[in-house]
Amino acid sequence: MISHLSGTLLFASDRLIVVDVGGVGYKVRVALDTLRALRGVADKKVSLWTHLVVREDALDLYGFQNEAELEFFEMLISVSGIGPKGALGILNVAPVDHLKEAIAQGDASALTKVSGIGSKSAQKIVLELREKVGGREGVVVPAGMLREEHDAIAGLVALGFPEREAREALKDVPADIKGTSARIKYALKHLGK
Repeated sequence: MISHLSGTLLFASDRLIVVDVGGVGYKVRVALDTLRALRGVADKKVSLWTHLVVREDALDLYGFQNEAELEFFEMLISVSGIGPKGALGILNVAPVDHLKEAIAQGDASALTKVSGIGSKSAQKIVLELREKVGGREGVVVPAGMLREEHDAIAGLVALGFPEREAREALKDVPADIKGTSARIKYALKHLGK
């Protein structure tokens, strides 16, 4: 199994990258955070933790910036009915710590923002993973923070921005800026540049 890649970034598109390792180009599907971190890194060294999905007709490689993302991805795909693409979609919703906190608190609504994840699947994820993420040490996210993030995204989308741009702009908002409206104002300054 391929669990780590280090090589040169050859290509990056919306959802995947190609990493040259010793003359072999590996196509790796990545989350938006990973893609964002790799922007402007073309022809430079990259290092990714990976998960290989073996199917009858394909070998798909999924890449992550760190072991925590990989571990959470593997927890998500352990839930029956959640495939690797759905798990990657969930990772695109919010940072791993926020998602873990939402699951630990039983907030299934945060997961239904992902295309293909309905309320039953979200509740199943919460039910199966709640104890696994609740007992782990890590950054504790205030209870309303994930809801605030979703409200801010919804606000920016209502103002006419694509959801992807809204998510990226909100990731640049410092953690000390609290409140949905304050986060939207800060993001609007970033989007206006």
